[in-house]
Amino acid sequence: MTEKSRPRRSALYVPGSNTRALDKARKLNADVLIMDLEDSVAPSMKEKARKITMTELNNGGYNDHELIIRINGIDTEWGEDDINAFSKAAVDGFLIPKVNDAQTVISTIDHLNRAGVPQETPLWCMMETPGGILNCNDIAVSSNRVTALVMGTTDLINDLRGRDTSGREALLPSLGLCLLVARTHNLSALDGVYMDLSDDKGFILSCNQGRNLGFDGKTLIHPKTLEKANEIFAPQLEELEYAERVISAYTEAEKQGDGVSLLDGKLIEHLHVTEAKRLIQLAKTISSRYKK
Repeated sequence: MTEKSRPRRSALYVPGSNTRALDKARKLNADVLIMDLEDSVAPSMKEKARKITMTELNNGGYNDHELIIRINGIDTEWGEDDINAFSKAAVDGFLIPKVNDAQTVISTIDHLNRAGVPQETPLWCMMETPGGILNCNDIAVSSNRVTALVMGTTDLINDLRGRDTSGREALLPSLGLCLLVARTHNLSALDGVYMDLSDDKGFILSCNQGRNLGFDGKTLIHPKTLEKANEIFAPQLEELEYAERVISAYTEAEKQGDGVSLLDGKLIEHLHVTEAKRLIQLAKTISSRYKK
């Protein structure tokens, strides 16, 4: 499975201090499980959270879930211990919180290397500060280990002093900039959490907006939101039908010696075929490995 075809429709934060939640997560239809040692863990529980999370990882049973550890920042008293504790763990990557600039990534990698974390282990970056947004491109190219940008919209809107509206007007410039950077450098991009668990309509609106903007998936804080996020961020039937038509039209044009084709009056080029193939492969992966 390539990075581009790996489903990341839903990325559920699971508190590292909550044994029951970590156990329940094994059976959830989340594409990504973010085992969280940072925001959802009280300072007094940091050490215990490391031990609980490691125990659950060692017990196994997470099957096809992509497993990411959100560590505490290396500028905190817990960050280095988090890295040391999970340096040999069977995880798919580390999520760095509050990435303000490229140096944050470089310094974290230095700690990872000293702890013996494999060189190929991916890094995901939380984009949740105004400085981080402004330095987004530098962060993205700071290391080839950076493979995903994760929006931390709760912290970000607070720092922006914006109003939390249904249209997320205060966040749109930041969301758009991070998407531009992610697509430029072939990174995954995950939208921020929707905090009001009682507002199903608002959650759906937020998911649809994120999908329309171009995000690959959404970060979540409760299992009850998984089904809807998976549905909205999956390729839709009409998109797949159109993708098949795009490939067919372009293939026929190539046979005639043309590099472009017309479909429903619209110009079809190779870049459209590439995206069509990505969507189809993504749908196949979801169907074969994640359907329950």
